Amino acid sequence: MSTDICKMYDFTGKSIVITGAGGVLGGEMARTLYECGANVTILDYNLTAAQNMADQIRQTPGTGKSLAIQANVLQPEVVKAAMDQVITEFGQIDGLINAAGGNKPDASTSAEKSFFDLSVDAMRWVFDLNLLGTIIPSQIVGRHMAERKQGVILNVSSMNAYRPLTRIPAYSAAKAGASNFTQWLAVHMAQEYSPKIRVNAIAPGFFLTEQNRFLLTAEETGELSARGKRIMDHTPMGRFGTPEDLNGAVLWLLSPASAFVTGIIVPIDGGFSAYSGV
Repeated sequence: MSTDICKMYDFTGKSIVITGAGGVLGGEMARTLYECGANVTILDYNLTAAQNMADQIRQTPGTGKSLAIQANVLQPEVVKAAMDQVITEFGQIDGLINAAGGNKPDASTSAEKSFFDLSVDAMRWVFDLNLLGTIIPSQIVGRHMAERKQGVILNVSSMNAYRPLTRIPAYSAAKAGASNFTQWLAVHMAQEYSPKIRVNAIAPGFFLTEQNRFLLTAEETGELSARGKRIMDHTPMGRFGTPEDLNGAVLWLLSPASAFVTGIIVPIDGGFSAYSGV
């Protein structure tokens, strides 16, 4: 039995596409899957970041291949062309991780900018990137999986979908939408196409990335900011997550070990979502 379980985490010959994988978290997922034998495609709007990540991955031990492709996840025809390239290179797409996402200052409240003055264009940008940027690749790769009657889609939601954070209304709402869409698509694919097509999501808690580092820590000293301290006070494990903390859940949800699991959102948050504050 233990040997069979170990084999479930062997991704040799599997083709996995990760959107937004030029970033820290998506890149770590790509590296881990590569080390487990997968052929990984780094799909990112920033081609330089994608190529750098693919080059770094090739320096690690692994039997798979890494491919970098530039694509805007909000342009269906571009995503379709990218997926066709992956299929030409690797024969099929076995897994899709929708890791593209983000926020922007103009869609966040602050001492200088109230909720009533947030830019509609900025909020639409956040909605589109985080929600449509998950739906569009799922449409295109989902069609390929429907034809093959198998595959796994893994979305990246957020702790904001469980408990909306102050200041970031658009991001919180968009990630809540991504969680809801995950459940909807899981049911749709299983009922309409094949029960061997599974859709799940992970909901990372608080991870230090280049995007949020100076919101959670002071740039000059590296000490926790006031916001970072409040997060730490509500995280029972008492630390921020590291990119490696995502790997166990990602591998499980992409592998046959979770063959009877679909439509769930797994929090990876050090206990943040479980803690009431008292």
